[in-house]
Amino acid sequence: MVRRRSGISDVGMSLTPMIDIMTTLLAVFMVTTPLMTAGIDIELPRAGKSAMTGNDHAIQISVDSKGNYYLLDTQLPSDEIVKRAIAMRGENPNLAITLSGDTHADYGAVMFMMGKLKDVGFQRVGLRTQIDNK
Repeated sequence: MVRRRSGISDVGMSLTPMIDIMTTLLAVFMVTTPLMTAGIDIELPRAGKSAMTGNDHAIQISVDSKGNYYLLDTQLPSDEIVKRAIAMRGENPNLAITLSGDTHADYGAVMFMMGKLKDVGFQRVGLRTQIDNK
C-alpha cells in the first residue's frame, strides 16, 4: 500500500545563500578592478580651466618621461604604433587619437608621434591634458 503525505510541502528556494554569494562577488570585483586598470605612470600637463580628457572612442597613445611610446598599456616602437593605428582606422574611418604626453617628456618625442600620425592621414589627433585648479 502506497502512503501519501497530506498537506502542503515547502518547495520554495531560499534566496539567502545566493544573496551572500552575489555580495561576496561584488566586493571582490570592487576591490580588484582598480588594481587591474593601473596603466602607465604619466603626469599630464596642466592646461587652463578646460582640458581634453580623451574619450572612449579614441585610440590612447602615451609618451612617458623617458620618451617611450605606449599604445594603451603596451610599450611599442613608434612605427609599430602607427601600423596598428592604421589597422584600427580600417575598421572605423572617423577614428580619433588622443596623445598623452608626460609633463617631463621630451616635447620632440610627443610632436614626433603627432607628426607621424598626421603624415599617414589621421586628422583628429588631440593632446590630452589635466585641468589646472589654481
